[in-house]
Order: sequence, then C-alpha cells, then structure tokens
Amino acid sequence: MKKVLVLCTGNSCRSQMAEALWNKLGEGEWQAVSAGSKPAGYVHPMAIEVMKDLGVDLSSATSKHVEQFDKEAFDVVVTVCDNAKEACPFFPNAKRTLHWPFEDPADFEGDETERRAGFARVRDEILASIIKYLSLPGQ
Repeated sequence: MKKVLVLCTGNSCRSQMAEALWNKLGEGEWQAVSAGSKPAGYVHPMAIEVMKDLGVDLSSATSKHVEQFDKEAFDVVVTVCDNAKEACPFFPNAKRTLHWPFEDPADFEGDETERRAGFARVRDEILASIIKYLSLPGQ
C-alpha cells in the first residue's frame, strides 16, 4: 500500500479534507494521513459539513502535529498551503514531495452560506487535484 502525508498549518480544514478524499479515492491502494505544523486542535465544523455532501464523515477526525510522522516513510508528501511548505520539516523518507497551495477556507468571510460555498469550492479543488494525480501513469 502506498502512503501519502498531507500537510497544512492547522490541520483543521484543507489537509483534513485531502486526507479523507485521498483515502476514499485511493480505493485501498493508498493510505493517507494529515498533520499540521501548528495543529488547531480541532477539525473545522464547516469542513465536516461540506465533506458530508460527498458522503465522507470527518466528525471523528483529529488535528495532529507533523512531528508524529517525521520518522515514517511516505511515497508522497503534499503541502496544501504556502506556510506548511515553509514551516514543515523536510521528509528524507518521502519519494516525492508536491506543493498544492489552496486558499484557507477558515479565512473566508461572509454569511454562513457564502463561507460554506467557499469551503465547498476548496474541497472540490482538492478533489480535482487528487483525481488528476491518481490518474497519472505509475501512481
């Protein structure tokens, strides 16, 4: 089984959604985990909500620190925010490192409907990136 680590700063939105989506799309061929350089200590409620739309339950997910995984080998390490790219440690045991910067939906302003739409847009961008990556030859 191939392993992927998805990194973000707070591990509360983007990386959590990416972990869950990668596990769903990886169809047993991939194991995804996520972590943050400064874990928020929770998973954002709006991330949990927009993932429900795809039949993915994030309600029991937890925010984790990147140091939990610094001794593990990964096929791929993906940073999903610019801060994580700079703040997270180099993973010498990673076969490939990717950087996919997405807007932080936790920073979105507006009413609940507008913010939810922003979370869903970022979720869909993450989903499209994972689908594209997994469709590449040799993945």
